Amino acid sequence: MASDIRPFIERAEQAEKLVQQLRSQIAALEQAAQSRSSGDDELIRLESDNNKLKYQRLHLKRSIAEEEAKLVPRMPSVVGRVSAVCAQAIRAAFPTLAKPPVIVLPAKKGADYQCNSAMSIAQTLKAMQGKSVPPREIAASILKHMPADEVVEKAEIAGPGFINLYLRPSFVSDLLKDVLLSGVKPPAVDRRKRVIVDMSSPNIAKEMHVGHLRSTIIGDCIARMLEFVQHDVLRLNHVGDWGTQFGMLIAHLKDRFPNYLTVSPPIGDLQKFYKESKKRFDEDQEFKKRAYNDVVLLQGGDPDVRKAWNMICDESRKEFDKIYDRLDIKIVERGESFYQPLMPGVVKDLEEKGLITMDEGRKVVFVPEDKVPLTVEKSDGGYTYDTSDMTALRHRVFDERGDWVIYVVDSGQGQHFSLVFSAARQAGYYNPEHVQVNHVGFGVVLGEDKKKFKTRTGDTVRLIDLLNEGLSRSLEKLKEKGRDKELTAEELKAAQEAVAYGCIKYADLSKCRVNDYVFSFDKMLEDRGNTAVYLLYAYTRTNAIYRLGGIDRESLRKEAVCIPISLEHPKELKLGKCIVQFAEVVSRSISELYPHYLCDYMYELATAFTEFYDVCYCIQKDRMTGEIVKVDTSRLLLCEATAMVMAKGFDLLGIRCVEKM
Repeated sequence: MASDIRPFIERAEQAEKLVQQLRSQIAALEQAAQSRSSGDDELIRLESDNNKLKYQRLHLKRSIAEEEAKLVPRMPSVVGRVSAVCAQAIRAAFPTLAKPPVIVLPAKKGADYQCNSAMSIAQTLKAMQGKSVPPREIAASILKHMPADEVVEKAEIAGPGFINLYLRPSFVSDLLKDVLLSGVKPPAVDRRKRVIVDMSSPNIAKEMHVGHLRSTIIGDCIARMLEFVQHDVLRLNHVGDWGTQFGMLIAHLKDRFPNYLTVSPPIGDLQKFYKESKKRFDEDQEFKKRAYNDVVLLQGGDPDVRKAWNMICDESRKEFDKIYDRLDIKIVERGESFYQPLMPGVVKDLEEKGLITMDEGRKVVFVPEDKVPLTVEKSDGGYTYDTSDMTALRHRVFDERGDWVIYVVDSGQGQHFSLVFSAARQAGYYNPEHVQVNHVGFGVVLGEDKKKFKTRTGDTVRLIDLLNEGLSRSLEKLKEKGRDKELTAEELKAAQEAVAYGCIKYADLSKCRVNDYVFSFDKMLEDRGNTAVYLLYAYTRTNAIYRLGGIDRESLRKEAVCIPISLEHPKELKLGKCIVQFAEVVSRSISELYPHYLCDYMYELATAFTEFYDVCYCIQKDRMTGEIVKVDTSRLLLCEATAMVMAKGFDLLGIRCVEKM
């Protein structure tokens, strides 16, 4: 293995050295360019050389990323292997087609996969030859050239020209053996990317509410999947920590706690503090004037006002961190204030590129496909969310070196981000051929009355209250099942938290994110159907089997070296085939940025395991004595492969595993 990857390591090291040389040359050119006047011919030459070197560096960076991606052990994609077999057959059947379509998808029922290329090939042949060829005839020709190999056991034509494909049990068994001996490895990627995920984004001085739930949970799941395939992920929390509202908060702080510079003020209830300051701002003109003055002082860097601002921000961070800690969220704060010093440069850059239009004193940017412009500077010289997001995107590409920038923000912001992305492309802040930018939109959380989720008094539901209720409900459910009598206090607490936070996350992630969904503790805590509780119970069943037989899991996995996994029983084969599809499901979830694909898979896997568990005994005991009379190691290995994949799936979803529940 070491000798196989050594050439890749050497090439990556050589390319990295060359990148360092290019960086030095670029820095020297930029320094030389700065010392010359803008009209100098030599400056133009230097800038041209600089751009060429940057282009070379970009390509070398990509080459290094490609080599690094090859060094990581990967889990084979079954659909990829099946597609390769179909591609070989199609090329042999239709050698005159330059790029014949190879369309292989998981079959919905009956078969394992389905090749749907015949219909597309029929259209291509008609365009080339001017005559129609029935898709079934094309499918028959493909079938005739299907090679005998280790992957596909059987292929047959179905319907108007589909080809149903069935995997060889021996192929599935070999893949399961690899999982047991090498672990659950990530699927293959073309190259390692620097990915920026913008998620959560609450406002300072306001409590996190149910509206922040989806961005936080969906963003975390996407980040976890990207990290699993070895991308370099930076999770950013674009908090609202700047703007006119801070003037009223600071003015109120000064009045309530005049000695705030020497004694830290007890502003624990920020929500109450915000409402008090807002009421004064709306009703007291003299207070409003002082609030606006404090905004000016804040923007000007006044040390006393900055200290007050930092106190308010720090208090908010403490509350945010309580939520993030409970949900196992890791995130880096990069609020609006971070981008404030960079905004004048962005506006100036847009002006120099001729993209600014004056509109009633405002500086706006029009994009070709939309009549509504972006406002990058207000008539009073202030900046807007448009300026902030343009600046942030530019910084994430130019300074953070992002290859892929993902915004996990509600669907209501779709038009805004469409405008920002279009304007950024127009300004040259990113090139879609080199940098991918996505808005991952999502629907709203509804109450059981199908209206926006609110408290009984009509207020927005606080996220901390939601989590606390989840803990209370999950404990109640566990006690109903008598688990408090079976588990230790520590095990019960672990199960309570896993169920509470897991059911909240899974209820969100298991729904197609673009749709609204109804929040119901009663439904999400059910132990049947597509819920986190059902999945967790399925996982703990595997551990119950090990405890029953006194089996050490690590020792069990080593048995896969010499004991083949038998897939003779239909339920064994069904479970084995489901396990080995994990890599392709993760790949699809990442490429389309839809976590619910992974949830659907986890439910399918848990269901397949439950069916297997009910009819395929792993350990048999004497009914009279209770002594173990038979241990089926092959089936135990199948249980272990299931548990390993389920554990990784839970990890990607951000759900804690428990050994007992």
